Amino acid sequence: VNKVVPTRVGGVTTSTSLLLSSGILSSPSGVSSRVTLFPVDGTDRLCVSERAQCVPSPVLHLRQLPADTSEQEVVDLALPFGRVSKLITLRTKNQQAFLEMASEEAAVTMVNYYASAPPTIRNQPVFIQYSTHRELKTDNLTNQQRALQAISTAAVHSGSLASSEGRGLIPAPSAVLRIIVENLFYPVTLEVLQQIFSKFGSVLKIITFTRNNQFQALLQFSDAVHAQHAKASLDGQNIYNGCCTLRIDFSKLSALNVKYNNDKSRDFTRADLPSGELDPAGAAAFESLGEISLLMSDVKVIQVTVSPVPPGLPVAAVPGSLMSPPRMALQVAPPAGYSVLLVSNLDPERVSPHCLFILFGVYGDVQRVKILFNKKENALVQMSDATQAQLAMSHLNGQRLHGNVIRVTLSKHPVVQLPRGGAGPEEQTLTQDFSGSALHRFKKPGSKNFNNIFPPSATLHLSNIPSSVGEDALKDLFSSRGFAVKAFKFFQKDRKMALLQLASVEEAVEALIALHDQQLDHNQHLRVSFSKSTI
Repeated sequence: VNKVVPTRVGGVTTSTSLLLSSGILSSPSGVSSRVTLFPVDGTDRLCVSERAQCVPSPVLHLRQLPADTSEQEVVDLALPFGRVSKLITLRTKNQQAFLEMASEEAAVTMVNYYASAPPTIRNQPVFIQYSTHRELKTDNLTNQQRALQAISTAAVHSGSLASSEGRGLIPAPSAVLRIIVENLFYPVTLEVLQQIFSKFGSVLKIITFTRNNQFQALLQFSDAVHAQHAKASLDGQNIYNGCCTLRIDFSKLSALNVKYNNDKSRDFTRADLPSGELDPAGAAAFESLGEISLLMSDVKVIQVTVSPVPPGLPVAAVPGSLMSPPRMALQVAPPAGYSVLLVSNLDPERVSPHCLFILFGVYGDVQRVKILFNKKENALVQMSDATQAQLAMSHLNGQRLHGNVIRVTLSKHPVVQLPRGGAGPEEQTLTQDFSGSALHRFKKPGSKNFNNIFPPSATLHLSNIPSSVGEDALKDLFSSRGFAVKAFKFFQKDRKMALLQLASVEEAVEALIALHDQQLDHNQHLRVSFSKSTI
């Protein structure tokens, strides 16, 4: 092709002779690709059509890109597999791109991976194949600024500048990912994580736990490449619209040693493992104290401001801009709408409707509580709405109450029925209506209590303390109920509030139930909640 026809390459006007005769696309056989010209609105546009090749090449041809696909979006597809050397985008009717990897091995890995997990950009499938060309020559292009910027950004992000020779795939540090879920508005279960991450490869093991008042997980893939691609694709994205933001990093652990298969830990390669007893801290999933210590040192608290997402934002199936990832909701259905919880494995000798009302009331306004007459280790707790039910379930499932690890799940009952007239005295006392209680924490719209919802912790937040009540009196109050106070501190700016630390989370749960609404003087009652702080 010798005719000079204007077109757009990488955002700059060029020509077919520049692309072909000048050698931007150099073929090993010296034969140029077939070029077809299509007149669109009176303007000649370029459409490059290549014969599908099975012969590997470091140059890849990407077709059917969305309109105005950025260079960064194209590079992001390749980022998990190795360094990108050169990039040319053809802004034609059907936008295309040519991408040269630093090695043929990296290109082969990328093509093989996307053959089983087809990539998309903005929910539009993208076709990737080997080019007949072995090299892209961009020396004669006058404007490659955006392409070079995208390549440079990707190199800095992946740390590949240190390995500039580009021999093969950039090795992922580990097949184990460390996951922190921020802005936990809905519960995130082991099954939800498996559903999300299995789209990127075979998930072998998952361990979930709470650390520093944050829901966290360790997840092991069968291959480090899958872990790297999952991290590049999911880091910074929301599981649900506007909440449950994933923060992902590589773990220092090379493998996970799962001891039990339950709702806190799972080894998908070992169906024979026992269920064990749930350990709320997640430590039961590890064989030795050394591994527990390594796990805890592996976890870092990440503070990030989360931008809310408008409802209905489209699903993010591939990496966006990895330097500032988009806040998009993943393909996970929102939780069910029922507001009734089933609480099981309770101690029938110690549990009461009032006890459950106080505990679950930390996470929402409890309307009714019913301890089942024939199965007193089970109870139904009705919250004000489905959101409060989800919060209570996410924070209380797996916690210890009266020495038992309780299970909290959504009930199929839409409401808790009050006893009928013919019910006996015992059945009457097992069901209580709290809908008009003065102890509801969230009845006032915009209450600051909405901003202070935390998982059970050994540190309690005390408020509404009268000026006449001092530190010793509060310590004695807790000690008189059998709770060992480890530390105490008044708030410097407001002595109506204080932090009190007990020996364990289980003891703090018991103390909150026993002493919330405790009268301190003739008209002031103590308010107790869980704190995210430590003393």
